[in-house]
Amino acid sequence: MKIIICGALGKMGTKIRENALKTEDVIPIAGVDRTCAEINGFKVYDSFDKITEKADAVIDFSAKSTLNSVLAYCVNSKTPAVLCSTGYDENDIKAINEASKKVALFRSANMSLGVNVLIEAVKFAAKKLYDFDIEIIEKHHNKKADAPSGTAVMIKDGIKEVFPDKTETYGRHGIVGARDKKEIGIHAVRGGTIVGEHQVIFAGDNESLTFTHNAESRDVFAAGAISAARFIAKKEKGLFCMKDLLSENA
Repeated sequence: MKIIICGALGKMGTKIRENALKTEDVIPIAGVDRTCAEINGFKVYDSFDKITEKADAVIDFSAKSTLNSVLAYCVNSKTPAVLCSTGYDENDIKAINEASKKVALFRSANMSLGVNVLIEAVKFAAKKLYDFDIEIIEKHHNKKADAPSGTAVMIKDGIKEVFPDKTETYGRHGIVGARDKKEIGIHAVRGGTIVGEHQVIFAGDNESLTFTHNAESRDVFAAGAISAARFIAKKEKGLFCMKDLLSENA
């Protein structure tokens, strides 16, 4: 399988290329980034318009600002894509949904298989612990631009599938009164080189249950993105997510 990496010179783009080179079935044939470069024969272009190589899938680990060019290339070339960036707004989601009618797209704010299993476990717990208070704490490195993390939002959205009337409270400061039972508390910590940690706390009377996921290396995200590329390369059109991948591998 041949892949194009968008954000090829970034930390995650580099990890994806390194992990792909360790496999027997994935070949990084080109990359896209802000500047052109060549790394051991791997060509990086500063625009999708300059790509002449034909790939089976695009893996985009760049930024939301690149989304339109990624979607345009994938629709025009009929190349499936794995969208790994975070911070998409409503217009971005609309553009992704429209493009997925013409080409296969895989979107997840977190490419870790473990995180996505955690979300399913949290949804199960929410059904059983319906009267417990729920708090989400996410920790990331000091270079992360968006808060809360896309993964924290995924966890929150999973809980709201179970309890649609829940509301989000982002951090707390000052005298805010007693906690509302409908709240999902979401808190962001930024510091050092923390790759990523997510905790989901279910706090009840005289007991609490905590789910924790730690990403110890960016390799977990690279491996997940490559697995998603294998999955999406087989599809013609439609919008898919990690739940679809996990279901196929069940």
